[in-house]
Amino acid sequence: MQELILEILKNSDKALSVHELETLLGINDVEGLKKLLKDLNELEDNLGVYRTNKNNYMLFNNSHLKVGKMIGNKKGFGFVDIEGDEDVFVAATNMNGAIHNDRVIVEIISKKGLDLEGRIVKIVDRKFKQMVGEFYYSGGIGHIKLDEEKVNIDIVIDKDKTLGAMDGHKVLVKICNKLKGNCYKAEVIKILGHKNDPGVDILSIVNKYGINDAFSEEVMQEVDVLPNDVKEEEMIGRRDLREKQIFTIDGDDTKDIDDAISIELLENGNYKLGVHIADVSYYVRENTKIDEEAYDRGTSVYLADRVIPMLPHKLSNGICSLNPNVDRLAISCEMEIDHKGEVVSYDIFESVINSKKQMTYKCVNKILEDNIVPEGYEPFADSLQKMLELANTLREHRTRRGCIDFNIDEAKIIVNEKGEAIDIVLRNRGVGEKLIEDFMIVANETVAACIYFMELPFVYRIHGEPNEEKINNFLKFINILGYKVNGKIKDITPKEMQRILGELSDKKEFPILSKLLLRSMQKAVYDKNNIGHFGIASKCYTHFTSPIRRYPDTTVHRLLRTYLFEHKVDNDTIDYWEHKLPFLTEHSSSKERDSIECEREVDDMKKAEYMEKHIGEEYGGIISSIMSFGIFVELPNLVEGLVKIDDLTDDTYIFDEETFSLRGTKNKRGYRLGDSVKVKVKAANKEAKTVDFLIINNVNKNDN
Repeated sequence: MQELILEILKNSDKALSVHELETLLGINDVEGLKKLLKDLNELEDNLGVYRTNKNNYMLFNNSHLKVGKMIGNKKGFGFVDIEGDEDVFVAATNMNGAIHNDRVIVEIISKKGLDLEGRIVKIVDRKFKQMVGEFYYSGGIGHIKLDEEKVNIDIVIDKDKTLGAMDGHKVLVKICNKLKGNCYKAEVIKILGHKNDPGVDILSIVNKYGINDAFSEEVMQEVDVLPNDVKEEEMIGRRDLREKQIFTIDGDDTKDIDDAISIELLENGNYKLGVHIADVSYYVRENTKIDEEAYDRGTSVYLADRVIPMLPHKLSNGICSLNPNVDRLAISCEMEIDHKGEVVSYDIFESVINSKKQMTYKCVNKILEDNIVPEGYEPFADSLQKMLELANTLREHRTRRGCIDFNIDEAKIIVNEKGEAIDIVLRNRGVGEKLIEDFMIVANETVAACIYFMELPFVYRIHGEPNEEKINNFLKFINILGYKVNGKIKDITPKEMQRILGELSDKKEFPILSKLLLRSMQKAVYDKNNIGHFGIASKCYTHFTSPIRRYPDTTVHRLLRTYLFEHKVDNDTIDYWEHKLPFLTEHSSSKERDSIECEREVDDMKKAEYMEKHIGEEYGGIISSIMSFGIFVELPNLVEGLVKIDDLTDDTYIFDEETFSLRGTKNKRGYRLGDSVKVKVKAANKEAKTVDFLIINNVNKNDN
């Protein structure tokens, strides 16, 4: 009935009452009315329809409302972050009880140019039902100083709800009810440890994002009965690839190995590339406790001093991990690829493999970059050279069709045994890393295309076209900087984006500009509807290659088994997945965002912790952003700090909104994006995750 309701509302030019919907649907009995009300409630909960103040219903997409995430401010106001649209400012008087990170419905009440203002009409989901903070007693009553400064509420806890927490303990609390004004009652549900205990800093952030760092007894009971080794009977019906030269390439400390590769040169001159992925879905059966926990987590989380896995170690590091010299079950995708980088044929099948070598990127890069063969790699050197040839061909093919490489560096934080940041370096992305990336991309595309052309429900990794207005604003901005990029984009294509990056690649501000352009793009998400992947210029893409650490990949494997190996393509199976996948993909995208935000916050904290030990030291940096309140400077190790405008004492500086620069009122000298500056570390605060700089001199100051 829900589809009929949506169709009726789609064709209506006004909001309809329940009685009007009854009439249009031909409902004339009590049971039919109950079903109508139930379906309307579900559609309202899922934001398919909106119920007006007069209890009439309209399509949510046709309303004057938008849904997004509240970004709060400790001063009381906030912004609603709307996917693929402009942020909406919400004054403190229009917050309607919403707090930071709530999922909300916002009504647009005014528009001035590109600036939108709104009011919150409904809180769809309160993300922070559970919060992390420091426990303390005041006047004999338990209180919480929240870690999240943007949540401007007071929390009190009765003595019988403290779990014995003492002053200085970091705790996870559950919000129970609102008392009055801005005050809420809560209870402690977990003590994380004292705030000064090693590792509690990261654990606090992990729990803030609702990421579970331990597995339940029920899950572990299921894990205990899983085998440690592959049994002969489990290999029946699988293609036996154990004699093939198959190996893995990963980081030095990788323990959860998803993917292995193989290569052959065929008589016709084409390559036969094998990508062999751990068969996680064979062991993680649908609707088991392990599966439910994996679904809930959505992804593994990689932090500075630990990995919080999606699956228990017996699976992620054991029976599912493609460890060397042991038999492992896999799903293999073998592709014949011609000299143009086109996949001319492929085969996807269940297999059993035995990896001949656990290689590291460091050693592979010695072979492919320096022509040095480390001990133990001699039998594989020729295969690696063939792989390099193929990887170059695949990359050239992607470049021709418009694949965008933003070439953005990443920081790697080195910690000691106590979890303290002792160094920050740039992650190396050598030939070996790029080779694996090339092979995984082509395997993901091949698997996605296979199911797409079968017209069956599937999980796609999609990346929509960027907003035309945002791209044109970016082009205006770089014109202000003095760089001319030809034309105003009307038909945005990957090739056009590639061209823009190419024209900017030799500019000194390129590292900053490429990040700004990336921010103007939409975020990649999971969806059952395929619209292609703009960033890699792919018409059809999925995630198939990492089922140990991503639930969508596990689901893709489950679907491959259902459709290709068990040949279940009946109507009941199709209906089941048609209804399940929208919820699964939305949940997976949400958990991925949580993971990324958690990893970013941990990195910011550890960067600030590292800089606390370097106060007073001097560094060269580049201006990465300019705001009315100051200048952000990025160091070569990607630590970013703020130079407050009050600390620019050599002149009085005014923020120029047109050029995003600071200009001096006396000597007219200024600061702009991309300028090289020398700074001294003024302060750093691990808890606030902030770094403050002072400018010593401007190496590249503008005289305008």
